[in-house]
Amino acid sequence: MSKKSGRGQVAGLPAWDRCAVMGVVNVTPDSFSDGGHWFDTTAAIKHGLDLVAEGADLVDVGGESTRPGATRVDEAEELRRVVPVVRGLASEGVTVSVDTMRASVAERSLAAGAALVNDVSGGLADPDMVPAVAAAGAPFVVMHWRGFLEGGNVRGSYEDVVSEVVDELHARVEAVLAGGIAADRVVVDPGLGFSKEAEHDLTLLAHLDRLSAIGHPVLVAASRKRFLGRVLAGPEGAPPPARERDAATAAVSALAAHQGAWAVRVHEVRATADAVRVARAVEGARTVEGARTAEGTR
Repeated sequence: MSKKSGRGQVAGLPAWDRCAVMGVVNVTPDSFSDGGHWFDTTAAIKHGLDLVAEGADLVDVGGESTRPGATRVDEAEELRRVVPVVRGLASEGVTVSVDTMRASVAERSLAAGAALVNDVSGGLADPDMVPAVAAAGAPFVVMHWRGFLEGGNVRGSYEDVVSEVVDELHARVEAVLAGGIAADRVVVDPGLGFSKEAEHDLTLLAHLDRLSAIGHPVLVAASRKRFLGRVLAGPEGAPPPARERDAATAAVSALAAHQGAWAVRVHEVRATADAVRVARAVEGARTVEGARTAEGTR
């Protein structure tokens, strides 16, 4: 797909004329960059509404940290954290995504008003996930995943990271489609930082067109991740803390938008909302100039 055709739309969600901005609400005590900040339901709902006010098009609510070495929460606790926040945001008219690997949490969240299921395992962690999403007719994010990040960066070895991620994602998408999820409701995510080193993440970002060629809209979730810390630190320095990587995140958002990403998932919304709008304006100017050139050659 070309940059112009690669963005796509997702059935069941609003249609945006540019790369969408997905704001993050972590209802956890231990997420890598903002754990504990929005752990209270009321604070989490307020934060989600603040993200929308700052330019988020949709809000991704998660109750379980996926950072390396994180201990999984039990089902009851994840439900307790997530469902009231989803319900509260949806009742305010927010387009809500639920970030979960559990079918029960996805089902309850969809019933509470969520519009999208964002599963970092692509349905692999819970065999009931794909049937549940298919039955609900909901959109589904399929992320590239090689297992839980226990004991560090699990299975992060690649001969050709782009080809391998594309092939593994394609196979997972085929499984999801066979499980009954409609093709126009599938989003793919390269899984930056999941079983990948910094050079893998950067290489994938440089080849988002290859991911778009799978045939589904692409979600890029680079916000505050370790590879950005490595880039900012340079060869000798210490990586800056996660919360000091927002300008770098906005830069990635602009690059992803330029390459046709459907959406970017970020913790700090305002700078990325500006970045994707600038990218869209430049794209629009190029389109207008191309039309003028074509008209002049007739």
